[in-house]
Amino acid sequence: MRNTILFYILLAPLALIAQDYNISSKVIDSKKKPISFANVLLLKAADSSFVKGTVSEDDGSCKFTDLEIDRYLIKVSFVGYKDFYSSPIDLNNSVVLPSFILEDSAEFLGEVTVTAKRPVIQRKIDRLVFNVENTAISSGSTYDILKRTPGVLINQDQILVKNRPAQVYINDRKVYLTSQELQQLLEGFAGVNVKSVEVITTPPAKYDAEGGAILNIITSKNPSIGYKGSINASNTVGIVPKYAVGTSQYYKTDWLNAYASYTFNSRFDTKTDEGFVQFYNPDGSEKATWEDLFKRDTRTFSHSLNTILDFTLSETELLSFSANILHTPKADSEISGRTETYNPQGQLDSLYTTQSLLENDRNNLIFSLKYDKDLGENGAKLTAIANYIDYTDNQMQSVNTRYFSNQGNLLNVNAFNTIPTQNSQIYTGQLDYTGSLENWAIETGVKYSGINSESRQEFFNTAGNVSDSDAILNDNFDYTENIYASYFSFARDWDKWSFKAGLRGEYTAANGDSRTLGVVNTQEYLELFPTVYITNNPSENHSFGLDYSRRIDRPRFQSLNPFRYFLNENNFQEGDPNIQPAIANRIQFNYTFKNKLSFDLYWDRIDNAMSRLPFQDNQDLTLRGVNTNLNYERQFSFDITYSEFVTNWMWMSFESSFYNMENEFKTLESQVDNVKNNINGVYLRTMNYLIIDQTFTATITNYFMSNILAGSYQYDRPQYALSLDLQKTFMNGRLTATFSTEDIFNTMNIPLTSKYRDQNNTFFAMPESQKIRLGLRYKFGNFKLSDNSRDINTEEEKRLTKQ
Repeated sequence: MRNTILFYILLAPLALIAQDYNISSKVIDSKKKPISFANVLLLKAADSSFVKGTVSEDDGSCKFTDLEIDRYLIKVSFVGYKDFYSSPIDLNNSVVLPSFILEDSAEFLGEVTVTAKRPVIQRKIDRLVFNVENTAISSGSTYDILKRTPGVLINQDQILVKNRPAQVYINDRKVYLTSQELQQLLEGFAGVNVKSVEVITTPPAKYDAEGGAILNIITSKNPSIGYKGSINASNTVGIVPKYAVGTSQYYKTDWLNAYASYTFNSRFDTKTDEGFVQFYNPDGSEKATWEDLFKRDTRTFSHSLNTILDFTLSETELLSFSANILHTPKADSEISGRTETYNPQGQLDSLYTTQSLLENDRNNLIFSLKYDKDLGENGAKLTAIANYIDYTDNQMQSVNTRYFSNQGNLLNVNAFNTIPTQNSQIYTGQLDYTGSLENWAIETGVKYSGINSESRQEFFNTAGNVSDSDAILNDNFDYTENIYASYFSFARDWDKWSFKAGLRGEYTAANGDSRTLGVVNTQEYLELFPTVYITNNPSENHSFGLDYSRRIDRPRFQSLNPFRYFLNENNFQEGDPNIQPAIANRIQFNYTFKNKLSFDLYWDRIDNAMSRLPFQDNQDLTLRGVNTNLNYERQFSFDITYSEFVTNWMWMSFESSFYNMENEFKTLESQVDNVKNNINGVYLRTMNYLIIDQTFTATITNYFMSNILAGSYQYDRPQYALSLDLQKTFMNGRLTATFSTEDIFNTMNIPLTSKYRDQNNTFFAMPESQKIRLGLRYKFGNFKLSDNSRDINTEEEKRLTKQ
């Protein structure tokens, strides 16, 4: 026994020498607010030589581990603050130091917290988080932030993630508007109110199983009491001008948050389309060729009013009432077209011209009531939400076509009018609970969605100054849908591992009745949607992740409606009441190094994927676009993302994606049953954010995409764009001026071609991608407050609009 004690006494000094110690602390400012992403250096006290370095976390915390006994110094630096040096630290045991307090640097006072902080990409178990609060990135609009978010692509006003259409949420609440209305909403929502953007490529069970990837915009919170407001105006010029003016007001007391905003948009948009169609005889020889030129001028007036009232009932209870009103009394399009028909020898055979007028009057009314209750048990929370949506769309289209011989002689005149209307009501209610059970975090909830939609179309032949209703082309389509859903998910962390899994079940009962065609489509089905996430962090610099999900995509109401929208009497688009829901499966593997360099390898497959496919009738010489199901759509992709502040004044982001896309569909106008398309492509984007000074920032964006598969269409040539954004603040941040130029070299628009067997047509849409925008925003009151502005649109509203 004595020998054993003596052995441990002799061994103790050696153990003491070999012991590793830690130093931890926190970085804060003079107001005791945490400073994240500050540079923290550990130095030798003797000669200030470098030992280790790290950056502070979101809460300002920082830590050095595995240190030997020695004498150290700590240096903390961050743009806009004076460098901090600690007193010498004689380390002979692990120690927690008092917080490091950084003082403002005189040359960076004022708006430094808005422009100096570094945007950072964070990988979580089920999402990528792009933190932009108090950064140069947040100085523009929310739409500008989405353009800069890693993994997000905006192509022809459609928001894509991983080459798939994405859904936009604000504070976990779905935004469902047309792409143009969504752009107007996000351009009017100031980026300074945005804390982060979550890119959720594999949405967990909490979210509706409908749709693909999710972009969740998280707004900032501020408990300060006071009033603020702003007025803003912008003018955008492509080929023709567009402008918007608006104001927002916010007032907060101890028990009330009141927010209201109004925006008026006046747009004049012009778009030119070129088309090419080659028709064939049954023996495969050329029959005729069309060359189309269409021009569409659209004038739109819209009024948007948002009101939000948050009532604090108690320390644990919050009641919110919200209203969104979007009134578009005018969205009128004048369409002129010329189609030339050539014989197989390339000689002009005939031509026809089309004049068309399309008038729209839309109203979208959304009301929401939300109740939150903190249960006080391990962070448990109960949330109840009820929504009501009323959507109306009244249209009128007149089409006049004049046919000419190759010598220019008038051969025939055809004219008709269509009057389509849509009226839809949506009711939703949901109850969600979040809490914990021992070491597990849990989420569970139920939801009901009820949808009623009525669509009507009257068709009148108006040639010869006589208006006759055509019962064959009239349409009467009713659609009802009820969805009952419940979900449960659980998550836990173990040392270097994290696990999360969930299961959502949705029972759907839907009925589509096309009374004119005598077609009734009744669907009743129960589908289960599992999600699984696993991550491993073997060290601070390395992270591995694996996730899987199954989701559903239900058809939009207009896709089900068989009525026709005419470009001319030989070129039209129509829906299909027999469209089936699509089921998507996705699996992804990720490796991330230091939260800066990321590699993603993923596979997804969508069975019954929905798309608009063009089909040409070679006998009757017509071209129709049909909303229908593909057999499947599949994608393999390998993505590389890198982001870093390369200097204190420039943040750089680089994204690349190397992918293979494949789909298969049934041919409706060809003897071949199925056609398979397969392409390889690459996508590249670089973004450079320059802090010229504390009031002046610039953004330069380069974009390149070699090819993409959209239904049966492929790019004819690669797509490229270069854009520049400038922002300057005046009057201590109260006045902000912006200048943006998009697609500087006008290279964004490219032709798309669908070619297989006896089908050969090209579509070249040329909207105003080359634009210059000037904007002004003036803030008054206590403008540094964060408001409670958010969207209240629901998961179901997306399907009101056309694809």
